[in-house]
Amino acid sequence: MSEIDDIRSFIAVVETGGFGRAGKSLGLSKSIVSRRIARLEEDLGTRLLSRTTRGVAPTEAGIEFKARGERILADLVEAREAVAQQAGGVAGRLRLSMPLGFGIKHVAPVLAELASRHPKLELDVDASDRRVDLIGERFDAAIRLGTLKDSSLVARRIAPIYTSLLASPDYIARRGRPASPLDLAQYECLVHSGASSPDWLFRINQRWVPVRPSGRLRSDSGETLMQWAIAGHGIVALPNFMASEAIRSGALQHLLWEFPMPEQGLFVVRPPGAYVPGKVRVLIDLLVERFGGEPYWDDCQMAARQRGIDLTDPAGTRRLRQIAEGEHQPA
Repeated sequence: MSEIDDIRSFIAVVETGGFGRAGKSLGLSKSIVSRRIARLEEDLGTRLLSRTTRGVAPTEAGIEFKARGERILADLVEAREAVAQQAGGVAGRLRLSMPLGFGIKHVAPVLAELASRHPKLELDVDASDRRVDLIGERFDAAIRLGTLKDSSLVARRIAPIYTSLLASPDYIARRGRPASPLDLAQYECLVHSGASSPDWLFRINQRWVPVRPSGRLRSDSGETLMQWAIAGHGIVALPNFMASEAIRSGALQHLLWEFPMPEQGLFVVRPPGAYVPGKVRVLIDLLVERFGGEPYWDDCQMAARQRGIDLTDPAGTRRLRQIAEGEHQPA
């Protein structure tokens, strides 16, 4: 398989722009990568790379060879997966990125089941709120929450994610409840500094209205913001899956039920291409199996469903608010 290794090394050099960086991504020394490229150029009888003081770049022949080499590697992966599936399972290494909070609480158990179902499958998981570069960092897939931006990546929507405005009973007792999203300017808000947009959106009279939250406490961690909210430091907007236990215990209570925030999504994204590797396909299938039914991680939606309340109807949100507030009244 030395020729395949040479092709893989060449592609890594082109994508990373250097022998050292390619070696690091492949787990090899710079000298080994350099020898492989030299052997490949000698076998082909042409230069594939132009070396400069700033790094390396593919020649015209190198650009053509990279495109064909990528197809060869993709065909090899597909052939291996086809044989592995006939032998009774998916094999190979799945490199996955997942968000920290949701990933640890909800995705990690699914991955444990995935490993049990497919004992020949290796899992390499990056649990972080960092937005990874799937192609540049060679990830097979990523689990992402929110609203996806346009890109060349292929996305599969798994389930809806809902967001609620929350505060502790202590904060509500001290400051009172806002009557409208426009009142939030008078309140201390806990701001997510890593959010894709600085505004909170609310549906008011069938229109989406942006409100800019402000406050002295900011963090790029939703878990941190939730702890600050529980401690009574202000109002926070959190995905329901993260706050479900705090909502259930009464540590946090809903605000502004009548003004829903936008529905977002749980997605699996993968690099472009019509072919879906078997290891990514079984991941998607299991995620759909686990998250495509009842939103067990979302107390708000479950409470509404159990009571037959339509949260798209303002009258329904008012009714659920009255129920929730009544449940948290002191005896």
